Amino acid sequence: MTSLSRLTLLSIALSGVLGPVSAQKERPVTVWLTDPAHSVFFQRQPELFLDKGGVNGGDPVIAMDEKKTFQHVDGFGWALTGGSAQHIMAMSPDARTALLQELFGTDSNHIGGSYLRVSVGASDLNDHVFSYDDLPAGQTDTALDHFDLGPDKNEVIPVLQQIIAINPEIRILASPWSAPAWMKNNHDTRGGSLLPQYYRTYAKYLVKYILAMQQNGIGVGAITVQNEPLHPGNNPSMFMPAIAEAAFVKVLGPMIAEERLDTKIIVYDHNADRPDYPDSIYRDPEAAKWVDGAAFHLYGGKIEALTPLHDSFPDKNLYFTEQWVGAPGDFTKDIPEHVDKLIIGAMRNWCKTVIEWNLAANSKWQPHTDRGGCDRCLGAVTIDGDAVKRNPAYYIIAHAAKYVRPGSARISSNSDEQLPNVAFRTPTGQAVLIVLNNTAAEKGFTIELKGKRLHTTLNAGAVATYVIQL
Repeated sequence: MTSLSRLTLLSIALSGVLGPVSAQKERPVTVWLTDPAHSVFFQRQPELFLDKGGVNGGDPVIAMDEKKTFQHVDGFGWALTGGSAQHIMAMSPDARTALLQELFGTDSNHIGGSYLRVSVGASDLNDHVFSYDDLPAGQTDTALDHFDLGPDKNEVIPVLQQIIAINPEIRILASPWSAPAWMKNNHDTRGGSLLPQYYRTYAKYLVKYILAMQQNGIGVGAITVQNEPLHPGNNPSMFMPAIAEAAFVKVLGPMIAEERLDTKIIVYDHNADRPDYPDSIYRDPEAAKWVDGAAFHLYGGKIEALTPLHDSFPDKNLYFTEQWVGAPGDFTKDIPEHVDKLIIGAMRNWCKTVIEWNLAANSKWQPHTDRGGCDRCLGAVTIDGDAVKRNPAYYIIAHAAKYVRPGSARISSNSDEQLPNVAFRTPTGQAVLIVLNNTAAEKGFTIELKGKRLHTTLNAGAVATYVIQL
């Protein structure tokens, strides 16, 4: 037998075991699609393949470069408000477990939310206002002898404990809406400012909170100094200009260090129209040394304002911590808008997290506080008894959270207004590309990675997550 014949027989034998030689050059692509106009919501599609094919006509090419990396991701998730926890705890045990597994489980059947924001005391989506040290008018408690986690022990803490049991790697950010009223200049839960004479007391209050949560098996990885410090209209709320926040950080930082806590301090926690707020704190070296970075919302300004702040202070991290979906919700509007501005926009502008506001409400968008609580905030899920309805923020987060796990790095990908996108390299060696068709018509495009290509299409307003093994 000639060498050529032996080689031919070997090739035939290998093709029977391994399949066609050309198939070995293909790279499988898992696809998850949301197409609101056609009632498709985060559904897995038939597998596609990257191969050596060429570019399809004049269609745009989205080229990824996994060797060019940017920030690392901490996670994607929702705000677990007191109201959210109240609805979840009111479910039957089996229904509650099933929902939390669906939201936070990390296996192939669940969407794997990886980051939560909780309030220190009440937010405006609690059924009543409270702090952990409420006193009758005229009384003070500088020793914090009356400090107690109060209502959170009945709902928020049990829900967090169950979530941690499902996903021990879940990351938690805490944000206060207000100091106790007796520490403020207006002695009210709404508005007013923290009196300087109580800076040390309030810093101790926040540290006691972190320690108390720790004693309940809940690690608070980061804390923002004040939710929306330039918006004193919610109930509760507190006004804290940048100069006051910087002064307070100089007290809080050493206290956290003294307790040897690894909780990060994050400043601002408000809209993208005022990047000068964290900028001014960063320029105060005595404050900046305690600060990990800044958090943003997008009720004002543009997400692109975050990149100049990053460029000026590349050692400080950026976090996206809140954006609401207004009730009753509109899948065809809300999903493309939030994917564009948050999942893609916040990540392309250096954020390490994206957190939607909020996790759960009922069909009447309750509970909320009076005198300024949000009465139109749509939860990621609507819970009535054991009945669960999935809303836009559920699918918005799912498109990123399921595969872009904590520790993933954003990688380079070219983008434009018609096909905004963002790409990541995961710790398990996958490339994840999230693409939105931001036009009014079906759009074809080519995905390119490591010299291999895939041509595909998306309907108008549709978003897809493409997962490729590197």
